[in-house]
Amino acid sequence: MTDQENNNSISGNPFAALFGSLADAKLFAAAQRHRQRAGGPEEPAGSQDDSDNSVSESLDDGDCSVAEISRSFRSQRELCEQLNTNHMIQRIFLITLDNSDPSMKSGNGIPARCVYLEEMAADLDEQDWLDMNNVEQALFTRLLLPEPGNHLIHMTSACAQNLSAERDAGERQILRYLYACFQRAREEITKVPENLLPFAVRCRNLTVSNTRTVLLTPEIYVNQNVYEQLLDLMLEALRGAHFEDVTEFLEEVIEALTMDEEVRTFGEVMIPVFDIVLGRIKDLELCQILLYTYLDVLLYFTRQKDIAKVFAGYIQPKEPSNGQMYQKTLLGAVLNISCLLKTPGVVENHGYFLNPSRSSPQEIKVQESNIHQFMAQFHEKIYQLLKNLLQLSPETKHRILSWLGNCLHANAGRTKIWANQMPEIFFQMYASDAFFLNLGAALLRLCQPFCKPKSPKLLSFNPTYCALKELNEEERRSKNVHMRGLEKETCLIPALSEQEPEFANSYNLVTENLVLTQYTLHLGFHRLHDQMVKINQSLHRLQVAWREAQQSSSPAADGLREQFERLMTIYLSTKAAMTEPQLLQNCLNLQVSMAVLLVQLALGNRGTEPLELSFPLPAVENSALAYVPEFFADNLGDFFIFLRRFADDILETCADSLEHVLHFVTVFMGDVERMKNPHLRAKLAEVLEAVMPHLDQAQNPLVSSVFHRKRVFCSYPNAAHLAEALIKVFVDIEFTGDPHQFEQKFNYRRPMYPILRYMWGTDSYRQSIKALADYASENLEAMNPPLFLRFLNLLMNDAIFLLDEAIQYLSKIKVQQIEKDRGDWDGLSPDARREKEASLQMFGQLARFHNIMSNETIGTLAFLTSGGDGGRDPKEREGPRGAQELSVSVPEIKSLFVHPFLAERIISMLNYFLQHLVGPKMGALKVKDFSEFDFKPQQLVSDICTIYLNLGDEENFCATVPKDGRSYSPTLFAQTVRVLKKINKPGNMIVSFSNLAERIKSLADRQQQEEETYADACDEFLDPIMSTLMSDPVILPSSRVTVDRSTIARHLLSDQTDPFNRSPLTMDQIRPNTELKEKIQRWLAERKKQKEELEESLN
Repeated sequence: MTDQENNNSISGNPFAALFGSLADAKLFAAAQRHRQRAGGPEEPAGSQDDSDNSVSESLDDGDCSVAEISRSFRSQRELCEQLNTNHMIQRIFLITLDNSDPSMKSGNGIPARCVYLEEMAADLDEQDWLDMNNVEQALFTRLLLPEPGNHLIHMTSACAQNLSAERDAGERQILRYLYACFQRAREEITKVPENLLPFAVRCRNLTVSNTRTVLLTPEIYVNQNVYEQLLDLMLEALRGAHFEDVTEFLEEVIEALTMDEEVRTFGEVMIPVFDIVLGRIKDLELCQILLYTYLDVLLYFTRQKDIAKVFAGYIQPKEPSNGQMYQKTLLGAVLNISCLLKTPGVVENHGYFLNPSRSSPQEIKVQESNIHQFMAQFHEKIYQLLKNLLQLSPETKHRILSWLGNCLHANAGRTKIWANQMPEIFFQMYASDAFFLNLGAALLRLCQPFCKPKSPKLLSFNPTYCALKELNEEERRSKNVHMRGLEKETCLIPALSEQEPEFANSYNLVTENLVLTQYTLHLGFHRLHDQMVKINQSLHRLQVAWREAQQSSSPAADGLREQFERLMTIYLSTKAAMTEPQLLQNCLNLQVSMAVLLVQLALGNRGTEPLELSFPLPAVENSALAYVPEFFADNLGDFFIFLRRFADDILETCADSLEHVLHFVTVFMGDVERMKNPHLRAKLAEVLEAVMPHLDQAQNPLVSSVFHRKRVFCSYPNAAHLAEALIKVFVDIEFTGDPHQFEQKFNYRRPMYPILRYMWGTDSYRQSIKALADYASENLEAMNPPLFLRFLNLLMNDAIFLLDEAIQYLSKIKVQQIEKDRGDWDGLSPDARREKEASLQMFGQLARFHNIMSNETIGTLAFLTSGGDGGRDPKEREGPRGAQELSVSVPEIKSLFVHPFLAERIISMLNYFLQHLVGPKMGALKVKDFSEFDFKPQQLVSDICTIYLNLGDEENFCATVPKDGRSYSPTLFAQTVRVLKKINKPGNMIVSFSNLAERIKSLADRQQQEEETYADACDEFLDPIMSTLMSDPVILPSSRVTVDRSTIARHLLSDQTDPFNRSPLTMDQIRPNTELKEKIQRWLAERKKQKEELEESLN
């Protein structure tokens, strides 16, 4: 019978439907023969049906008659199951032992391409099908093939090219292949009949067990980097949005790996994967989409309990005491990604804000917005990563908290002064700014659940955490304390010698999170803020130098432009990194909550319910503030100052939270018992300036938040205490105990002047200032000089020193400018010329600083002697001071200025300045550009005249003016009137000042006559310090020296010691020298009588 006839006879067989093809029928016959050979000798000869033998033989010979197939039908069910099993295995693993003609294999879902396992087929001799007995060997054989694509065969008669089938069957990467097999097996499980279900499940399990084998013994498989394949498999799944399928596969593989770690531990399997992630991720950029795919892989790692445990151990640095080593860990490499420069100062290959001068402000804004979008996503991923490790298990929580605590401790040196002065050493020892900025952003997100002013969790913070000393590892775990070295930090107040902290048995996560977050901000945000301020200053200097070089056609212009471009790139990158809106909002929430917390601790609250703030504050007894590090308050202050400088719009949208900040400033700024450090208290004045409505605030009708800030500040219920605290810190900063920081006090006082001006223009604050002045007037000779009297004395000290210094620097600048214009510098050597240029620049900077400060102090004296509105727009101040110049002076304030304690000092100060500003010495101050040095002589003259007019209606004050023998002269006031006319001051002001000058001149003439009368007074009647006739002599108790009361009172305002022997002295200790006073009065009476008699005789 021919093949064609045989095929026809089979196709006509009624049982043919049981077979998928002629090949299946042949397979059936072969299977029957195989059984006979395997089991024949053990069975009786007659036990096997002769018809079955004949069918097998005839099929083997190709003579497949209908009768023969029919006789073999009783084994058909078993064969069908075997056929279906073979096809299922082929579909799952895409392998086969059958390389017969494809046209003979149609039907039953046979895959289009399979890998033909030739060697295995040869070993099995006549069996060309796969079953559950040989599938494991077949799969292993397939995995060992170095190039499976070279063994592909067509399984169907379709001739069309099928790239997808060829790719799947010939997949060279074994992990990708096994995962695909797992997926196909999972699909088969949902489709196959019940009798094949156990086989499908076993096939799926084979993919898992073989994956386990691959990962445990990767060296068996040639040219297969299985760890890269595992990572790439996850990355592709994330990009293809089928990551859940991969994780299902991985979960089973991980379970298999962790059940038996005899060959290799699970950690040893995962560490090579982490190594690959580390190598790849450290070169990625913030705005690369691929970065976020890797972060999603890390998020899975930290969610999976077994991987997370290995991860938490993997990120521990080899040298825990080296801060920079944390940056080299996998977590550190992620934290180091930022838009900040990777190598400080090197802008080449930096991907952000290059050539900023060629970009419009809108383009820069768009780029910044784009960076912020990526940053928000980036910080969210890091936050989720940390949160996963904290919540997964006690073990991972302890490991990640230990990592954080050790990292911060190892990087504590970032705050040292020398760290900024030696950048080369700094970057070798400590982790980067980007590292701490990102870590801070993630920790801030962890703090948000309790960063609400009324959060009940907030007051569960236990500050004794910061007083704990060295603990062993077990103690740290049990107490939940992972931060190190905090006991060495300076706290808000020193602990009393008998004060013992009540340590908790265990500290909650609120406490640990707050401490870790605040210390991270202390190491990161604080330093970056300082850098931004310095960069901003350098940009200003470069811009001025660049413009000057352009105007003079200097060849240095191009170099200066390039420097400016590079520095602007650094500035914009840093600003973008620090002003991401969600970062700022989270930090704002934290710092407002911190203000609430610190106020509650200051009130002595040990509970979880907040106490109402009321004055006077309770006495400080065993306060928990003794355990709160200063950096808690420093961070708060630093953040609000940063917002004012670089992100003021954030402040304008959170007006309702600012009252908590005002509470904090009110409680701490003026209270040395609650905040010992005067420098830190002075910083709170800058915080107050940052949050208050600003005099130069642009009036934007679309922004109502300016109104809200004003509402909060002006309706603040504790306004009186806030004003007093401001004046107190103004005074306290004079006595920091550090003689090297004399000029630093002027920087501290700079923000206090605009605050005072604004307060003076607001009724509630002005009334409190008046009350302080009233108290000072009533207690001028109290044992401790009243606060406001000391404040006024220091204000005048500052004005005298600052304007005097400014005058000297301007005189030096004038001389150097003349020398330069005259060509005196042209013949100098390059080094000498550079030295001259540097000297001129330095004098310019110093003159500008002292002018700015002297303008503020003189302006403050001007509005304090008036009843005008000190809080109006400063633009109104540029010209005449308007209503303020001729306003009615406040009696309580004026009575202090005209008191002998202060009158002589303020008069000598005003006259001395007028002498330089309007007298013959004014030519020495005429530098080229007044604005370059913030020199405002017109404004100063106007302010000085305003002060004179405000106080000039007091006879005693006017009578004191001529006593200033150093500077006063009628000519000086006449010159002042001419200048007032020249600078176009209002006519009524000029008339008033002219009248005042005439009145003072008549008093001067009278005094001159009196002085001639008393010129021969004996030394006993003269003050030993001022050499003037004493009117109220007093005896100093320790030195027994007699001085005039006004002289010693003035001295004690600044220095509470006896000027002759430096022993402590207060006004209540001095005693009147009644006897001497009577002698002086008798002498004066005699001299007066003699003068009258002389005049009568002459007449």
